Formats: sequence, C-alpha cells, structure tokens
Amino acid sequence: MSGTGNNGAAPWLTYHGVNIYRVPNFTAYFYVTSNIAIDADGAPNAYNPQNTGLDALGNAGYPHGQWQSVLVPDPLNPTSAYVQKAGDPFPGYFVAMTSLLDKTQPITDTHRYLDARSVPYLVFPGAFYETQGTGALGDLAMVRDLTNGRTSCAIVGDIGPHDAPLGEMAIGLAVNLGGTNPNPRNGDGAPPGPFQYVVFPGSRSDPAWPLAPAQMQALASARLAQIGGWPAVNAGSGND
Repeated sequence: MSGTGNNGAAPWLTYHGVNIYRVPNFTAYFYVTSNIAIDADGAPNAYNPQNTGLDALGNAGYPHGQWQSVLVPDPLNPTSAYVQKAGDPFPGYFVAMTSLLDKTQPITDTHRYLDARSVPYLVFPGAFYETQGTGALGDLAMVRDLTNGRTSCAIVGDIGPHDAPLGEMAIGLAVNLGGTNPNPRNGDGAPPGPFQYVVFPGSRSDPAWPLAPAQMQALASARLAQIGGWPAVNAGSGND
C-alpha cells in the first residue's frame, strides 16, 4: 500500500478487511474494528461438565472437538479434561488455559493462566499472530471504545482460531471498556464499540507473566505517551 494516514501514520497491512496503520518511527500499530467476541478462557469457572460455566462447552470444542488447546487434559486420563478438586477455586469445573501463562505454576493449577474475569487481555487470531511484526504473547496494548470514550490497558494473552477476525477480548477488558456483565456465550452486555487498538510489539516484560494490574497500566500508558498519546493515533483510519 502507499500513502499515509492522519498524523503521518502509514498503512501497513489489511487483515480480514481491517486496515492497520504503523506509527512512524515506532513498531507500534493501530486499527479500528466494530467486531467483538468475549473470551472466558483462563477463568476458573469458564467451563464445567454440566455446561453451566461462563462459556458454552461447544466454544471449547468439548468433548468432540479440539478441546485440548482450551482445556487442560487430565494427567491420569488424557482423553478427558481435568476437573478441579476440593480446595481449587471452582471444584467440579474444568481448567481453561490461556496461551500466556505463569510457567512456575502446575499445569492443573488455575493460577497458571490469565483469569479472563479480571485480566484485560486480547486474543489474536492464529494467522494474525503468525504475521511478522504483529507482536508476541505478553506484549502490551491500549484500547478505547470510540462511542463511550472508555479506555483500558491490555496484554496479548491468548491465541484464537487461525482465521478468526480481530476483536476477541477477555471479559475483563470488555468490562473496562464499559460492558455490563459481558456474556461469552452470546455477546450480551458487551461495550458498544467500535474499538480502537494500539499494540506495542516488543513491550513484553521478562517474565511476561504474572504482571500486576498497576504495572501493566503504567507500562502500557508509558508506551502510548511515547508515541504521542491518543492525539497521535488516527481514530478514523481503521475500518471493519
């Protein structure tokens, strides 16, 4: 592509109809999309055998799909998902994973994964994540709802279906952007959108997780200030 967006932002690539712009002299990029999907993965009460968790078992691919990428297999019976025991946060529920995790915690411990209820994370489609320059797990972002003006820091926390569109976010991010009891099953309670994302490749910490909420906010805000803040970001360049 040729030409530039407002404030000198240069068109970089288009993914599923969303135009993505690169910030001059930085690796940061931004886009706007009205698409939204709510993710519960990593929440200790995301899924259970009775299908009464935050999200539907079908969205985890259980029991006949590729659920092993979402739910922790039982170490003693890998053909079934592990069920939390007494003393765990939600006994009887499965353990739902996120791609970003705390490697110091056991695989079957819910604390190993990002809790979608409270951690404002982004889900990158597999194909987008594989695109050079889009960033890595643990990279930071800032997001704002262009209708209500709400903003939030975010972290690249999960990798979704390979060819999915952009716009999937954790419950916690949806709440920060003005959602009311966002429902991963049907999308009810989601913030209005459209949403503007500013992603900062190369901003991940070492280790990338865990990261305290205040630290995440401070680091993401500093990255945004470094590129000139929201005024330097073209709110009208992206489309869905």
